[in-house]
Amino acid sequence: MKDVTLPAGVIEYDETGSGPPVVLLHGLLMDHTLWDRVLPLLPQGFRYLRPVLPLGAHRRPMNPGADLTLRGQVRLVADFLDALDLDAVTLVHADWGGALFLTAHGLDRRVARQVILPCEAFDNFPPGLPGAMVALAVRLPGGLRLAAHQLRVGRLRRLPMLLGRMARRPLPDDLVHRWTEPLLRDPGVRRDLLVYCRGPFDKKELIRDTEALSRFTGDALVLWSPDNRVMPPEHGRRLAELLPAGRYAEVPGAYVLSMLDEPGTVAREMGSFLTSSSTR
Repeated sequence: MKDVTLPAGVIEYDETGSGPPVVLLHGLLMDHTLWDRVLPLLPQGFRYLRPVLPLGAHRRPMNPGADLTLRGQVRLVADFLDALDLDAVTLVHADWGGALFLTAHGLDRRVARQVILPCEAFDNFPPGLPGAMVALAVRLPGGLRLAAHQLRVGRLRRLPMLLGRMARRPLPDDLVHRWTEPLLRDPGVRRDLLVYCRGPFDKKELIRDTEALSRFTGDALVLWSPDNRVMPPEHGRRLAELLPAGRYAEVPGAYVLSMLDEPGTVAREMGSFLTSSSTR
C-alpha cells in the first residue's frame, strides 16, 4: 500500500496500471478490497487507484479534530485527487454517496467521468435498514464494537439490518474480519467513524447537493442493481436522467455490492464505458 498526507491525515491507497486515472471508492466499514474481484477483469491502459477512506475500516486514524463529517469527507476526496495531481479522473462511486457532492461543493474540476454503482443519493442517508442500525449503534455506549462483533458472525450478518440486503452472495469471513478489525482494535478509528456518523445529514441539503449533478457535463454511467432493497431502484434511473451525459445500465441478480455479487458483469459494463471512444 502507498500513502499520501492530506490536511485531514494520512490516507493509504492501492495503485496498479498506468494511463488515465480511475479512482474506485468504497462504503462504510469497507476498504479497497471491495474491488478485488473486479480489478483483474478491468481493461489495461488505465491507472487504477483505490483509496481507503476514513469510514471505519481504515487502519490509520485521522488527525484529531479533522473534519470527518459528510462535508469534510467530500473535501477529503478532492484533497486526495489534488495531492496526487490526478486529472481527467474517472470517479467510481459504490455504497457511500458522499463523493457525488463534489459538483455541488465546486470540487469536481479533476473529475472528467463518473461511474455510479448503487450508493446513497438524494435523501437516502443513511440508507435503509443497515443505515438505521448504524445510526442506532453510534448512539449506544460500545455500540460500534458490538456491531463489528455481530458482523463477524455469518448467520448474524445475513440479517436484513446488517449485510443481508447489501450482498446477495454470503460475504467471506476473512473479508469481513479485515473490514472490522481496525474498528475493534483502534479507538482512533472508532472516533473517526463516530464523527462521520454523528454529523449533520440535512435531507433538503442532501437532495439539493445530489441534484447539482445536473451541472456535471462529463460522461457518466449509472450501473444500478434493480433487485437491491437498500438503494432504491428509482434512484438509479433518476441519477441517469439528472446527468446531462448520463446513461443507465443494470446488474441483474445483484444487491448493493454488485462488484462482489456479479464481478464479471460489473467489469464488463465498466470496461466498455472506460474504453469507449467518447470517454477517452
